[in-house]
Amino acid sequence: MSKIAGRILMAMLVAGASIGAAGAGPLKVGDRAPDFALPDQNGKVVKLSDFLGKKNVVLAFYVLAFTGG
Repeated sequence: MSKIAGRILMAMLVAGASIGAAGAGPLKVGDRAPDFALPDQNGKVVKLSDFLGKKNVVLAFYVLAFTGG
């Protein structure tokens, strides 16, 4: 997995937890992902919305992945 894909995945996990904690409820299939920003491997801040209409973005959730449990 590329660094940017890994960061996007991690951000979605964090964003999903934050959205759920804020009372907005979990995302459902077909919902638009909330926008978020993270630094790329060169330190440049990249937003999910930067890819809208330009690139395909795949967001994947792996239960208990990378948790050691």
